[in-house]
Amino acid sequence: MNTALTEQLELAQNAANGDAAARKKINSLIHPIINYQTARFCKRFCFENRYRYACSLEQPIGPASKDALLCEWGNASYGWMLNDLSNSKRLLRYEAKFDSSLNNYIYSVANSLPFYERWKDWRFDGNVYVPTYIQQLHPDARHVFYGLRAQESTALIAQKIGRCEQDIQQLSRDIIVCLTQKNRLHLLNPPSTVSLTELNSDSAENDEYTQGDIPSYDEAAEITEQKLNLHSAWGKLDPVEQFVLEALIIEQQDAEDVLVALSKLNISIKQGVAAHQTNRQQLYYYRRKTIVKLNQLMVNNLNSEKY
Repeated sequence: MNTALTEQLELAQNAANGDAAARKKINSLIHPIINYQTARFCKRFCFENRYRYACSLEQPIGPASKDALLCEWGNASYGWMLNDLSNSKRLLRYEAKFDSSLNNYIYSVANSLPFYERWKDWRFDGNVYVPTYIQQLHPDARHVFYGLRAQESTALIAQKIGRCEQDIQQLSRDIIVCLTQKNRLHLLNPPSTVSLTELNSDSAENDEYTQGDIPSYDEAAEITEQKLNLHSAWGKLDPVEQFVLEALIIEQQDAEDVLVALSKLNISIKQGVAAHQTNRQQLYYYRRKTIVKLNQLMVNNLNSEKY
């Protein structure tokens, strides 16, 4: 192991043991990572907040009025991520495997699926966000979704919501099929899972960080550059463009739900057409136009780097 990695191992261990100077260096190291992820996650689940509250992110979301109350989700998310990424247990798990740097270790954890699911558990008070396409399956779909995620039996779920087991079995199958088709079956994973290699550990059952999000390799430079380019181009879209892409592509919400949200907020996406008169075709055209714009912004970023 080279000297730089040895120093990073010592830094992580010292910070984990409460050394103030080491802790300060760790916080400085992960600050840009947390800023990046907080902006991503907040934007994804901001919904109508951006139009009602003043955003607390470094690059605020949405055109809230000057007298609007401050939205605390940005600051709260920053605090949660800081605790998750820099707590003593997390730092002591850093081993510099395969010459992975401390920065890449934290970056990989912050970009892992388990980290994202833990944040959603915290953000939604212990419950992951139930996608719109699941909620639309049935009025009780939300409750069945939570029951499946908690690995409850069909009988218990049926008893909780007052329905027969046959109905719950059918709705469970519908939910699983829908999630599988959209490649989102991981949403039914329980809040924490224990690695098979740690089942014999005395502390494994109580360690919330044994969730398979420990990296052992460095991300390819090309992938990192693509992510940074996309992040930069994304920031150049206006809030409405970001909202439409997030809702239709990232969260795969139904177009009708997006149209209802735009109508409630009185946001028009086509000149001369009132928000409540916007139709699906106009919304899809707006989405395609925004994707083209995003792609062009990324191309422009690459071209500017050459000169």
